Amino acid sequence: MKNKFYQYLQNLQDQICKGLEDADGTTQFREDLWERPEGGGGRTRVIENGEVFEKGGVNISAVYGKLPDSMQKLFNVGEADFFACGLSLVLHPRSPMVPTVHANWRYFEMYDDNGTVINSWFGGGQDLTPYYLFEEDAKHFHQTCKTACDKHNPDFYPKYKKQCDSYFWNAHRNEARGIGGLFFDYCKATDTMSMENWFNFVTEVGNSFLEAYIPIVEKRKKLLYSDDQKTWQEIRRGRYVEFNLVHDKGTLFGLKTNGRIESILMSLPPHVQWVYDHHPEKDSEEEKLIKVLENPMDWI
Repeated sequence: MKNKFYQYLQNLQDQICKGLEDADGTTQFREDLWERPEGGGGRTRVIENGEVFEKGGVNISAVYGKLPDSMQKLFNVGEADFFACGLSLVLHPRSPMVPTVHANWRYFEMYDDNGTVINSWFGGGQDLTPYYLFEEDAKHFHQTCKTACDKHNPDFYPKYKKQCDSYFWNAHRNEARGIGGLFFDYCKATDTMSMENWFNFVTEVGNSFLEAYIPIVEKRKKLLYSDDQKTWQEIRRGRYVEFNLVHDKGTLFGLKTNGRIESILMSLPPHVQWVYDHHPEKDSEEEKLIKVLENPMDWI
């Protein structure tokens, strides 16, 4: 399974990078191959200073070795070997009219002293963080997520949509990071779902990413915007940074397993502002967004 899924991720990285380069039209991803001293490595691809994408990364990795002490405590296990692979992407568009997007699909195995798999699971999801709210974009993104889920189980979309709203919640701000999407984790074999079934589901979601995001980019990338709207984008990017550094489990896992720091922190935007006690004007488009972030909506 680990070889099969990592091969899928390599192909998916190629497809997504090609789709994003086509949407930008002015620049390409720069590739950086790296190795982890304890075992494994990855292929980082970064896009910067494009007409559409100010900064973004589409990274894959496969790492293995002894499970660090911190992760043993997290999983409540003793000494064990592990393997983890995944694709993680974040894109920060130049225009505040185009939303930031994040996605991740991953697979994890743990082994006993004989090298036998004693636990394995999939995780992942995709979510949207707009700076200005276009309801038709939110509905398109969520409908694409729902269509992918419904091919496998009609209960998946409402369940994983709710988990996404719960996970991407900036508790210290009492607001969502964005308008959500899907989030699932610890997807293990059950009586009704084999690991092969989970593989089929996770790859279905991965394959839906470009369909979910690119039409929004194409619709919004040429809209005009003001300096004030760019400032608002940079203020909201600050909240994105806060979530990734304070709450995100993927960032935590990378840091605690001696992951590659440049790949881990590629999710951070290049230009951010923290304005003291900032509040949007009453009845403005900015306030409209905040109200939705404070009370997550059902878009379908």
